[in-house]
Amino acid sequence: MSATIGDVRPGALPLVRLRPAAGGREILRKDVAQLSDEALLEAVADSDEAALGELYDRFGRVAYGLALRILRDATLAEDAVQEAFLQVWRGATGYRRERAKASTWVLTFVHRRAVDLVRREERRRGDPSGALPEPAGPGADDAVVARSRREIVQDALSRLPADQREAIELAYYGGLTQSELAERLSQPLGTIKSRMFSGLQRLHALLVEAGFESA
Repeated sequence: MSATIGDVRPGALPLVRLRPAAGGREILRKDVAQLSDEALLEAVADSDEAALGELYDRFGRVAYGLALRILRDATLAEDAVQEAFLQVWRGATGYRRERAKASTWVLTFVHRRAVDLVRREERRRGDPSGALPEPAGPGADDAVVARSRREIVQDALSRLPADQREAIELAYYGGLTQSELAERLSQPLGTIKSRMFSGLQRLHALLVEAGFESA
């Protein structure tokens, strides 16, 4: 295996480190950055370590967030992400784009590895009663990713100022227009527009920071 996942700094996400190619030439990644997620996985299946690095750049944050929510331990979450990406490297030949989105396929490895680590820790403590069930049946992996995304969005919304969060939730979940929001909240229409604009800008930044747009 020519790509490694390691060099974890305290409090940081694990990093993909690419070894130099034969002759000392560093592998270029500008080309793989133009590939779709699915094409990246197919390149990883051909042992393209630059593609593995790009894949991690796209999914590393959201993968870590998913693992952390399951494990509630930063170190174990980092372990789960590292081990999951090693599994992706080794198992990419089994990926079929007609069967699953790349994000679903990658994050399923992360979810399963995190669940495995939960069970391992429970066995160490001699407490098998809290074992987590594996999702089963058609669409189960998609459900895992969808649930993770909902949690990311809810977390981002919770970090907005209360007035911005209220306006966005009423607009997108309640189906209210901006004029209806102004009437409902007894605020000038210009104030509502300003809240929506500022809130959506901040929400977008938080989602990008969480890796949501890569998944």
